[in-house]
Amino acid sequence: MATPLRLLSIIGARPQIIKAASVSRAVANLGDRIAHTILHTGQHYDTGMSEVFFQELGIPAADINLGVGSGPHGHQTALMLAAIEEVLLRKEHDVVVLYGDTNSTLAGALAAIKLHVPVAHIEAGLRSFNKAMPEEINRIVCDHCSTWLFCPTKTAVDNLQREGVSLDMDHVPTKDRPRVVQCGDVMFDNSMHFAALARSRATVLQELEIVGTDFVLATVHRDNNTDDPLRLNAIFGALLELHQRERIAIVVPVHPRTRKMMDRLLDPALFAALSTTQGFHLVPPAGFLDMIALESNARLVITDSGGVQKEAFFFAKPCVILRSETEWLELVQLGQAELVDADPERILSAAERFLRDGVPSCQPVFGDGHAAERICAELIKGQ
Repeated sequence: MATPLRLLSIIGARPQIIKAASVSRAVANLGDRIAHTILHTGQHYDTGMSEVFFQELGIPAADINLGVGSGPHGHQTALMLAAIEEVLLRKEHDVVVLYGDTNSTLAGALAAIKLHVPVAHIEAGLRSFNKAMPEEINRIVCDHCSTWLFCPTKTAVDNLQREGVSLDMDHVPTKDRPRVVQCGDVMFDNSMHFAALARSRATVLQELEIVGTDFVLATVHRDNNTDDPLRLNAIFGALLELHQRERIAIVVPVHPRTRKMMDRLLDPALFAALSTTQGFHLVPPAGFLDMIALESNARLVITDSGGVQKEAFFFAKPCVILRSETEWLELVQLGQAELVDADPERILSAAERFLRDGVPSCQPVFGDGHAAERICAELIKGQ
């Protein structure tokens, strides 16, 4: 019997836990061809941002938990890098699998390439073309440390080609000549897999006493929005005004970091209005099934999250993006999303237009729901 391929999945934040669920399902269907170890850095350690996703998605508990926690970028990344290096020095893993663009991704990429352990990067090739974003630096570094570059879209493939990565498939993949594979999006895999379960098990709409789809879902978590008092007040002021103008419920699952910064930086009168206005719901972070229920039922999504942008597209919902750029350019090009930054007038204009007109019918761009299976097959082929 062939020796199984030993994968080490490194995760640390909510989106990575969700992406790893897709890979875990694909691995389970392969019997003993892959041995899959999950390492959780502890970047997200709050129950509502981490543990609940393992429970809901049926992911095995992390085999290794570093418990790094939060902190400044350099400090947090350094702790992860040192701890991941210790794990890799045991020589128990053949490939490190990394997801997305967090500090956990960056630390895993640096530790692996310096110890000559091949890296497979899921969500490779994404670019916002804004290096002021920590995520942009993380994804670029990881891509250029990787042996396998698993791209969710054609745009991601094109980005890598422009950076000098060869698309030639007629060679054994190495870190100097990586293999680029357009495989589809593992988040699309998950959304399709769990949509029916969310309909039967999610309770958030009943708890909020929302009937039907007459509500707006909003999320705010990026530090350039949460840590800047002008931007934070502009965004939440626009959300409150949208609620008042359109007489539509607003649901905001509040990230722990966002809650902390709201307490510190929001105008007290605005915070009081948000907290007491009927139909404006500030709620704890939503679990994955509840989030799918919210996304698939909302009339409109307003967010600064890359993952939520995509999930809105999966469910054919219009999306107002609270950023000046996005790594998911296809969404804007297809007319399903609009970039508005933190400008209240633009937020309101885009939101009101989408609420009035909806979105055009968009072609599928994220694959067919079998991305994780293609990833596993490619890694096994590369043994």
